[in-house]
Amino acid sequence: MKKPNPEYIKRISKIVNSSPYFELLSMKLQDVGIGYSILEIALAKKHLQPFGMVHGGVFASIIDAAAFWSIYLGLEDQTAGLTTVDLKLNYLAPAASGKLIARGRQIKVGSTLGYAEAEVTDDSGKILTHGTSTVIILPGKAIEADPPLPPKLID
Repeated sequence: MKKPNPEYIKRISKIVNSSPYFELLSMKLQDVGIGYSILEIALAKKHLQPFGMVHGGVFASIIDAAAFWSIYLGLEDQTAGLTTVDLKLNYLAPAASGKLIARGRQIKVGSTLGYAEAEVTDDSGKILTHGTSTVIILPGKAIEADPPLPPKLID
């Protein structure tokens, strides 16, 4: 069975974490493997809505990203990319400070679609949000890097 290439994970994490949207939200891909991902956001004033709580869009963004990355690494086609086609979530508790920790878990991946779930907790482990996402697999839409990325998976 193939396993994740540590050099690929290192390079892709750097690319993802320095992308404009991740930087805007201060979102970080902390860990990724076949079938799972862990992301974090250290909350700041910019994440709050007018009532002093984290905006629902912040929760939606981290759920979307955690579900996405839980599927991505396991795709054997290194030329494939993904994009979200469906996102559903339930807000279970508010947050105003601290850290959001999202754990994504792949549920099923076919030749065209993937399905995953993600849960967001605070630093104490309290569940704040749960969601699911469907992504479409897009052959030929891989992340491009210079120098080119190494293989995702190794023997």
